[in-house]
Amino acid sequence: MLRKLIIFGVCAGASASVPTLYEKHGDTLQAMLGTSTGSDAPTQRPIEIAAASTPASGRRVVIDADTRGHFTAPFKINGRAVDAMVDTGATLVAINLSTARRAGVKVSASDFTREANTANGIAKAALARIDRLEIGRITVEDVPVAVLEDKALSTTLVGMSFLSRLKKYQVENGTLLLVQ
Repeated sequence: MLRKLIIFGVCAGASASVPTLYEKHGDTLQAMLGTSTGSDAPTQRPIEIAAASTPASGRRVVIDADTRGHFTAPFKINGRAVDAMVDTGATLVAINLSTARRAGVKVSASDFTREANTANGIAKAALARIDRLEIGRITVEDVPVAVLEDKALSTTLVGMSFLSRLKKYQVENGTLLLVQ
């Protein structure tokens, strides 16, 4: 009987450590299991951690830093896939006009009445709202967004208008944890 309890304890401990191992070494585990994407390019998709069965436990997504130290991952804006960089220094989610049009965010030329300080200088911006912004199983609705001209912004930035609506976001050991 004691032998069975010890074996059970070892199995329970090993299975409890699998999510942590996958979070830290997901690419290595996928390669060992033969489930790699087959591409030599580093993946930028988030590693989603399964939430417990109770909704109160929240939803979690972990994003690994890229080679430049940025947290880039696939998001969905109003159901449209877009690669985006998480930027805690950005007040709002920022998208360019092309992305806004693809995602059904309505702005007209007369809406560009604001100025935004960007890495490339001051640019004209329009304020709008995104119906739904998603990453993995995390969804935030009615998100304020700044729309900039294409020449002023080449990528989508996920700023504090999204992050502040999460339960938690945290950077540790080269990963960004998002919790809803």
